[in-house]
Amino acid sequence: MNEKTRKCRTGVYPASFEAKIGFDAVRRMVADRCLTPAARALADAMEMSTDFDTVRTLLSQVSEMMAVNATGHALQLGSVADPAGWLAPARVPGSFIDVRELGLLRMSLATAASVKLFFDKSTADGGATPYPALSEIVSRMDAAPPVTRAIDAVLDRNGVVKDNASPQLADIRRQLSQIGGRISSALRRVMAAGIRDGILDADTTPAMRDGRLVIPVPPMYKRQVQGIVHDESATGKTVYIEPAEVVELNNRQRELEIDERHEIVRILTAVTDTIRPEIDGLLETFAILAQLDFINAKAVFAADTRAEMPRLQRKPVFDWFTARHPVLQMTLESQGRQIVPLTMDLHAPDRRILIISGPNAGGKSVALKTVGTVQYMMQCGLMPTLASNSTMGMVNAVFADIGDEQSIEDDLSTYSSHLRNMRHFLTCGDNHTLILIDEFGTGTEPRIGGAIAQALLSRFNDAGMWGVITTHYQNLKTLAEDTPGLVNGSMAYDRGRMQPLFSLAMGHPGSSFAIEIARKTGLPADVVADAERIAGSDYVNLDKYLLDIARDKRYWADKRQQVRQREKHLEQVIERYETDADTLRASRRAIIDDARRQAEEILTQSNATIERTIHDIRKSQAERQATLEARERLAETRRQLAQATESNADTDAPAVLRKAPKAKKRKNTATPRAQQPATIAVGDNVLLDNAGQPGSVLEIDGKKAVVAFGALKMTVDTGRLTPTLRKVQTGAKAASFVSSQTTDAMRDRQLNFKGEIDVRGMRADEAIQAVTYFIDDALQFNIGRVRILHGTGTGALRQAIRQYLGTVTGVHTYHDEDVRFGGAGITVVEM
Repeated sequence: MNEKTRKCRTGVYPASFEAKIGFDAVRRMVADRCLTPAARALADAMEMSTDFDTVRTLLSQVSEMMAVNATGHALQLGSVADPAGWLAPARVPGSFIDVRELGLLRMSLATAASVKLFFDKSTADGGATPYPALSEIVSRMDAAPPVTRAIDAVLDRNGVVKDNASPQLADIRRQLSQIGGRISSALRRVMAAGIRDGILDADTTPAMRDGRLVIPVPPMYKRQVQGIVHDESATGKTVYIEPAEVVELNNRQRELEIDERHEIVRILTAVTDTIRPEIDGLLETFAILAQLDFINAKAVFAADTRAEMPRLQRKPVFDWFTARHPVLQMTLESQGRQIVPLTMDLHAPDRRILIISGPNAGGKSVALKTVGTVQYMMQCGLMPTLASNSTMGMVNAVFADIGDEQSIEDDLSTYSSHLRNMRHFLTCGDNHTLILIDEFGTGTEPRIGGAIAQALLSRFNDAGMWGVITTHYQNLKTLAEDTPGLVNGSMAYDRGRMQPLFSLAMGHPGSSFAIEIARKTGLPADVVADAERIAGSDYVNLDKYLLDIARDKRYWADKRQQVRQREKHLEQVIERYETDADTLRASRRAIIDDARRQAEEILTQSNATIERTIHDIRKSQAERQATLEARERLAETRRQLAQATESNADTDAPAVLRKAPKAKKRKNTATPRAQQPATIAVGDNVLLDNAGQPGSVLEIDGKKAVVAFGALKMTVDTGRLTPTLRKVQTGAKAASFVSSQTTDAMRDRQLNFKGEIDVRGMRADEAIQAVTYFIDDALQFNIGRVRILHGTGTGALRQAIRQYLGTVTGVHTYHDEDVRFGGAGITVVEM
């Protein structure tokens, strides 16, 4: 990197960068989650860092704070004050901190002590702390126990100076209490006499004027009460008199109150003298508390936006999964809608600059701002809003050209402002710069604008820059297709519904759908046709190719989803069968063990019976030879019974319970008559090729049968069908192998299906592809008759289409349309 580049790089460009990508709203959201003014000041001062270790530390702090909050022991930082404004004047000898501020200081120190205790407890067992980054911050914090003890010695829990803060204060307050009691007694006597004499009303109560207790007296009786008149009501109907009996007492009370204030000032001055040497440490402690409050605000924001910690690398890399712009995400969720996440993969050297194309209002600018915001969040120390399996790298600068920068004062047009930005990009960008350009090359004559954009894009690529660029220019799409370092991307669009899907597809350019959108908006057909002619067939055909690619991509994506669902279903079935087999094996072992125990009991009982028999024989003096033969027969019986028990344990159990192998095919010993396929009738439940889910027979026509497998109907040979007793699943279970999105899309396509397709003007390969999709849909939706408009011309297109139709098994016949309705220019297909 040369010296010129080093001097001009400024991290972000232009000055309105944050507003252009929407990060200013993110900054406000984080500041709103701060509990203290000092933390909000840190949020306002937050800026992008280009140091890898600094960013990793900042993100680790947020990640650890999220873990702390998840435990339910969130740090109570809301009671922390900002003492900088009143601790600085306290540095002057003889000054003092007033009672209210001293109470706030004590409360803040209590919070600091509780925070420090929390992190000390996390390592109380002697192991490694689960919060190393936060513990490192807290380790620099001093809760200042001497200051806490000095404050506690003079203030109570309510922030009031204690009576025992000094002996003098205790004596003064004792005298004040006594004087107060004497004043109250004197007033009660005066008021009782006044009520008795009819001067005062029975409900009259003393009032306070200028800090002295007085009695409200009607004006006509003011001469009858001895004392000093202090005030008169606004209406003149009441005079406030201090009775002569309490004048001296009130004077003494005022003197004692002055003495009390002087003593409190003396006490506060002494406490401040104790605090003064600790001011620098206190300011550092409160700065750390503000930092923890700011980290906590970032953690709360990350939890609200479901942000996660990615893998980090020092070099630029953008391997992102489910990235979301946090402002758009929270806005949509507040409306009950879901955001469409962004997944992309940029890596050196082949894929560094992504060229996004697609229709207007399709989400290109949102994708651009999402990339800028998520990258900027990460390098500002905010948890990025993407999945944890993503990989993010560091960049040294982010340049954006989004929106209009025209200036009357600087005499800059829209296009001139774009060119000024491009000059800055070329001058200051390098291989660690991320550029974000929206609607690249617009604002001037399209041909020269596209040429300048292509030249600039080549320079950006040669400099090794990284970036995301949105455009409608075909020349930039073509350049990205053939140039290493550039990669095309497109915003998905539902061609059937003419609605954007807001999802990014990497690897191929997108269509602007200008012709289709023009037709949808109701422009006259001749205007659209003239536009196609002016643009040229090559340009229009290229757009059609892009549409076909997008359609094929969505088709195969649906197929892959179906395969994944079938595989998942098979895995669940296999797992269930294996679990059942394990259960059966366990049951078999239990049954065999029980049988052995019963056999042993039978043998034991038999032995006892036989021995008794032999004993009886001996008693009856039987022959010795007969006895020996009886014993031999008994032993043989026992051996046979034991062998039978072992044989049952080893061989009688089904083999599927031991290893669950595939069932072997039995030799066919049935008669030829038994080998004939079973008769199939309407309403029977059948299996196709003796496998899969059962279906129901709807119709039979000779050797063909229409069978419904869930939501799918098929016409198959009856020879492939086998009757089954299994029940046909209905409802959601019947179509569990097809996603609900695919089913809905198929239903919409069936409702919008037209029985006629126009392929006039297409080349043969284009027409065959279009007819293939058309015939597939007709077969799927059980359409009996369709028409293909191919025109007469040379007849080559008609011949190619009919050759294809001859290969489709679902086509019954095809022939020319009636001469009154088109004749040889139209082929009618009977399905």
